[in-house]
Amino acid sequence: MTRDSQPGPIAYHSVTPYLTVSDATEALAFYKAAFGAVELFRLAEPTEKVMHAEMRVGNSVLMLADEYPDLGVRGPLAYGGSPVSLLLYVVDADAQVEQAIAAGAKLVRPVKDQFYGERSGAVADPFGYTWTIATQKPELRPDESFDAADIST
Repeated sequence: MTRDSQPGPIAYHSVTPYLTVSDATEALAFYKAAFGAVELFRLAEPTEKVMHAEMRVGNSVLMLADEYPDLGVRGPLAYGGSPVSLLLYVVDADAQVEQAIAAGAKLVRPVKDQFYGERSGAVADPFGYTWTIATQKPELRPDESFDAADIST
């Protein structure tokens, strides 16, 4: 895709998650420790409240900011969690889940081989978002099948 045909900044994908959190400074530190995020930009008020920040996780940019309840902008903890989850593809799902847990995430679903050709598990971050962490496995052969019971586990 050329610069002329791409609708957004070249470094961004078509959809960029924008996370609202209860403490953006803590969230940035957590995402660095848990997922190897690299902070790209931070715009903070004099009080250090983060109005806007950007970080790169893998090859994707995520944006985030602190809550502004007076403007109706609240993070998932204000609602008891988020119905939105994030999927992070990595080289080693097992190691990445362990790294996230060591950084303060809670295990939601242990890592295991999935019937659809991935090895994945899920963690909840301290800010109310669930992250499914997956490693793509070799494609299933046409003669391989799965048990429907695998879908719910």
